[in-house]
Amino acid sequence: MTKLIKSDNEWKKILTPEEFKILRKKGTEPAFTGKFVYNKDKGVYVCAGCGNELFSSDTKFDSGSGWPSFWDALSKDSVEFRPDKSLVMNRIEVICSRCDGHLGHVFDDGPLPSGKRFCINSAALHFKKE
Repeated sequence: MTKLIKSDNEWKKILTPEEFKILRKKGTEPAFTGKFVYNKDKGVYVCAGCGNELFSSDTKFDSGSGWPSFWDALSKDSVEFRPDKSLVMNRIEVICSRCDGHLGHVFDDGPLPSGKRFCINSAALHFKKE
C-alpha cells in the first residue's frame, strides 16, 4: 500500500479539529461520546483521514469501554501496530497503514475468535453503510 504523506497544514485543511487532534496528534475522545459507540448499522468503517477500509461492522461488539470496539481489523494490511509507552503503561497503538493516522489501541481482552479488543476513536473513523 502506498503511504499518504501530508504536512500538518495539509491535514488541517481536510480534517475537522477533532479528527486532526486524534489522527495526527494521538488524542483520545472522552468515553461514551463518539458517534459510533452505539452504531449497529451494517457496513465498513474507514479512516477519516484517507478513506482506507479498516473495520467491518461484522466484527464490532459492545465492550462497555465507551469506544467502538472490534475483535479484528478488516484485513491484516489495513492497520499497523506500534508500541506505546505513554501514560506509564505499555500499550499497543493501532494506526492506519495508509496515512499513519492514530486510531486507538488494541488489547488482549476481547472476545473469540481473536481475543483482541481494538478500542478505536469514533473521530478517527467514517462509516460506509451497506
